[in-house]
Amino acid sequence: MAARSEQALSDVFADYTRAVRKVIGVSNLDLNLLVSLDALLQHKSVTKAAGQLGSSQPTLSAALARLRRHFNDELLYRVGNEYHLTPLAAELRQRARLALDGVERVFSAQPEFDPAESLREFDVLVSDYGITVLGDTLARLFTEAAPHARLRFRPTSPDSVARADQTLVGTDLMLVPHGFVTDLPHQDLYRDRWVMVVSSDNDTIGAEATVEDLKTSPWVVVFHGNSAATPADRQLRMLGIEPQVQIVTESFLTVPNLVAGSNRIALLQEQLVKLLPLNSGLRTMQCPVEVGELVEAMWWHPVYNRDPEHIFLREIVLRAAELATRELK
Repeated sequence: MAARSEQALSDVFADYTRAVRKVIGVSNLDLNLLVSLDALLQHKSVTKAAGQLGSSQPTLSAALARLRRHFNDELLYRVGNEYHLTPLAAELRQRARLALDGVERVFSAQPEFDPAESLREFDVLVSDYGITVLGDTLARLFTEAAPHARLRFRPTSPDSVARADQTLVGTDLMLVPHGFVTDLPHQDLYRDRWVMVVSSDNDTIGAEATVEDLKTSPWVVVFHGNSAATPADRQLRMLGIEPQVQIVTESFLTVPNLVAGSNRIALLQEQLVKLLPLNSGLRTMQCPVEVGELVEAMWWHPVYNRDPEHIFLREIVLRAAELATRELK
C-alpha cells in the first residue's frame, strides 16, 4: 500500500510540476511566486494580497514586479482608486488557482490514506439533479467512512463542463452525463430515462403526446445554447424538432413549478420525477420520439488515477449510485 501511494504521489507531483511550470514558465520552480500570483489576481490589490499571505506590501510589490517582467504584461492596472486585470491576467487567474490547488493537494498527501482519520475536503461538481438523486446516500456513506473529512458539493455550469480538463485539475470529481466530456477518465454510475412533464390541467395535450405537441407547445428547458443543452434537447434537434423555448432555467428542480399551471412542457429525468411530491401539479408521459437514455458518470483528471484518496472517493460515489438508484426502481 505504501509503495503504491508513494508511486501515485510521485506521478501526481510530476504532472502538477509540469502544469505549474506552464503557468510560471521558469526553469527553477518558485512556488512562492505562484502563491503571490494567485493572491494578487484573486484580490486585485497588493494590500489585500499581502494581508491574505501575512506578508508585507513591499514584498508583494516586488513579487508583482517580477511577475510583470516575466509575463511582459502589467497584469494589474489602476482605474481611479481600483485595480483591474489585463486580458492576460484574467486568463491566468483561473489557471493559477487550479495550479496552486494541485500543488497544495500534492503536499498534503500522505503515504497511506486512512479515511477514518482524514481531515481532507473532497470537492464534487454536480447538478441539482445529481444531488437530488445521490446526495443523501452519498453524504451518509461518506460520513460513515470518513467522519472527520468534509464533502463539498459545487454546482456545475456550462463553462466548468466545457473546460472539464482544466476544471478537474482543482476538483476531485465532476458528475455529468455522457455527451459533454471526452478524453478523460470516467466511470458510469447509472442510467436514467427522459420523460415528458405537462401540467395536470393542460387540456391541450391528451393522454399521449404527439410530435405536433412537441413542435407547437412552449417549452421549459434547462440551459439553452450551442454548447449548453441537455442530451435530450440536442436529440430533438437532430430529429428536426426545434422546441419553442419560452423559459430557460439553470436548475432542473425549478422545472416542475415552471410547468405546473401553464401550457408549457418539458423533459425531465425519470429518477428526478419519481422524487417529486404527489401534489406537484404535473402529469408525466412518454416522449413521442426516442430521445435516448441519460448515462450519468463521474469524471476526473488522469493525475488522480492511482491516488488512494481519490480512489476512496470514487468507490464511495459508485456505492452511493448503486444504493440510491436501486431504491428508486
